[in-house]
Amino acid sequence: MNPLQTQTAQPPLVLFVDDEADELLATRYLLEAHGIAPVATLEDPREALTFVAATPPAMIIIDLIMPHLPGQQLLTRLVREHPSVPVVVMTASQDVETAIACMKEGAFDYLIKPVEESRLVSSVRHALEVCALRRHIGVLRHTLLNQKLKHPEAFAGILTRHGKMISVFQYIEAIAESPEPALITGETGVGKEMIAEAIHRLSRRAGRLVTVNVAGLDDTLFSDTLFGHMKGAFSGAEKDREGLITQSSEGTLFLDEIGDLTPASQVKLLRLLQDGTYYPLGSDIPKLSRARIVAATNRNLQQLMTKGSFRQDLFFRLSSHPLEIPPLRKRADDLPLLIDFFLQEASAAMDKPGLRVPEELYTLLSVYHFPGNVRELRALIFNAVAKHRFGAILSMESFKEVILATQRTPRENLDEGDGEGGSCLEIPGRFPTLKDAEDFLIQEAMRRGGNNQGIAATLLGISRQTLNYRLSTRRRES
Repeated sequence: MNPLQTQTAQPPLVLFVDDEADELLATRYLLEAHGIAPVATLEDPREALTFVAATPPAMIIIDLIMPHLPGQQLLTRLVREHPSVPVVVMTASQDVETAIACMKEGAFDYLIKPVEESRLVSSVRHALEVCALRRHIGVLRHTLLNQKLKHPEAFAGILTRHGKMISVFQYIEAIAESPEPALITGETGVGKEMIAEAIHRLSRRAGRLVTVNVAGLDDTLFSDTLFGHMKGAFSGAEKDREGLITQSSEGTLFLDEIGDLTPASQVKLLRLLQDGTYYPLGSDIPKLSRARIVAATNRNLQQLMTKGSFRQDLFFRLSSHPLEIPPLRKRADDLPLLIDFFLQEASAAMDKPGLRVPEELYTLLSVYHFPGNVRELRALIFNAVAKHRFGAILSMESFKEVILATQRTPRENLDEGDGEGGSCLEIPGRFPTLKDAEDFLIQEAMRRGGNNQGIAATLLGISRQTLNYRLSTRRRES
């Protein structure tokens, strides 16, 4: 094997084949300086096919004018035997017909020496992105067709049997090893940090997961927290300080509440995502980041972009792999699983073994909108267990109190709607009388409560006795 061959424990990201040793060395250092590594190099083109068959790279750069095996012949064989690996031709030949012939043979790009640094790096990055996209499509196709998780243990901490959540897990398995950013969206309390942990766990990255909540950080604090500072950068900076970017090197940096990032900090994050570089405070020498970025927010970034408070280019950079986590109110089939788990957890923590939930509780909570999602459900269960005094059946009173306190008025519903098609009070045709409206509300509450009068009364905000009286009156009148 050629002595210039890069020795690495992992498959090379780039293979460069050229008979000029100086060209190989200079190009390898250039790519590695831009964070593109590892790079393998070969002087003898006859070794290329054997090397690629044994250790497939993400992309290949070849020269055209080489002894023993001309570049065009090598290109033809590489494209035929490894069609998913992009091949970039880099040569001193300026012959237009040769360039056209190479592109027809399947070359990904054609670069003429001497190649500008930015042009070479851009071409290589583009080829790597295409290769990653092809690989992810293949993994997704395989995963979605099989309908099974390859690594269910990675999601053991997320209790669910809901179909959409399983689909999210399958997508995570497909994109976990990608170096591209991932954007997790969802309401407060749905478990976005646990999703980030699963992504990191499956990524097989050597570094660790580092988490930072960027909400409330001004531009200076954001820069210092992420990028660090040099000694003397500001008053009190008595020594160099590493930022979280360095601490998460070769690992994952999780940026929570990304929707609250200030405009100035958005620009710095965009630069980091675009070219992988950043500047510690007080330094004019850029540093390279090898951390994979995962971001999360509970805010509507589309609305923020419309208002001009969130950059569109940053959004598109962050959302290479978008994941939307459904709220708990849309995962009613997860409620029994979560309720039972949190009850066992709370009972053990408070030394109240043997507690059971009444069957009515599942129905009652299935009609609650859970603004705090899974986190709120856990708090409700712990609160109920803490208040429990007698018997083996958990009281429903604390749950009813919360639901009654959060009942929204008709005016609020008219103003806000339900988020899925407008107001919950739509009155087509003849305007109803008060009796019509009362009859409808009672029927709807009974339907949602599974014909349980206690649950229906809670939804209506009245006592069970009052509901029973009105039901009896309706029966007599009919």
